This record gives sequence, C-alpha cells and structure tokens, in this order.
Amino acid sequence: MALPEVGLGLLLSSVNSIVVARAACCSIGLALPVYSTFKAIENNDSFQQKRCLLYWAVYGSFSAAETFAEKLLSWIPLYYHLKLAFLVWLQLPTINGSKKLYSNHMRPFLLKHQARIDLIVEFVYGEMTKIVSGYQSELQYVKTLVVKFLTTATQMIRNLIHPAGR
Repeated sequence: MALPEVGLGLLLSSVNSIVVARAACCSIGLALPVYSTFKAIENNDSFQQKRCLLYWAVYGSFSAAETFAEKLLSWIPLYYHLKLAFLVWLQLPTINGSKKLYSNHMRPFLLKHQARIDLIVEFVYGEMTKIVSGYQSELQYVKTLVVKFLTTATQMIRNLIHPAGR
C-alpha cells in the first residue's frame, strides 16, 4: 500500500478519525503555511508574500469565528474533515481560495466598516499600552522567571545529551 493510500485510509477510517483529522488540520492549516511564509520572506518573493498575507488574513478570520462556534461545529459529522478540505482549498495555488474569500467577502466588509474598526483598534492598542505600562515590574519578574526556567531546562537537556564524565 502506497503512503498516500495509508494516509487517506487513516483519515477516513472511523477509528480515531477525528484525532487524525484534527492533526491534519493543524499540519495543513498552520505548519505548512508557517514554512511557506518563512520561504516567501527569506526569498523576498513579493508574490508569495502576498499569497501568504491573504491566507493568514482569511485563516485568522476563520479561526476567530471558529473559536466562538466550535462547540456547535464539532457536533457536525465529519466537521474536521470538512475543515481540512477548506484549509486545502484556501492554499492550493490552482484554486487560490484565500484570494477569492478575501476579495469577494473580507475586503468589501472591511472597507465598509473601516472607520469604526480603526476606532476600535486604536482604543484596544491604547488599553494594551496602559496595561503593559501599569504592570512593568510584574512583567519583568515573569520574564526573569522564564529566562531562568529556559536556562535550567536547556542545561538539563544538554546534560542528558552530553553527560559530563562519561
């Protein structure tokens, strides 16, 4: 049995199908686009960078909507399989679903409501700045803890990989 047939068999089998479909959604929806974005930036390819921006704009909107509706959506039979198909549709260069959704739906909506959204964004950034400014000492303490934790964890991993005296 060829590798694609095995993958398709796992995806469509009823045993652990949701787990496999969710993992596939994460891989196709996040890991692959992250790497594609990295390549577009590193190669300074403006065409690919625009494709990535369109994808992330649509994916972010979808992800935000899904956050509020996931409890209902997860009850739909084969929801994660449909989500996987949607994520593939968004990314396939021959179909360019993210560009279609952005051009036909997101862009007109955002243009129509741009003034109100700008006010909301300005307000949110202002509030975030106040919060960060008001909690500088706490944030510095957390930063120090994280650095200590990461330093200790890194040293422990190094000692496991390259034990001293062996």
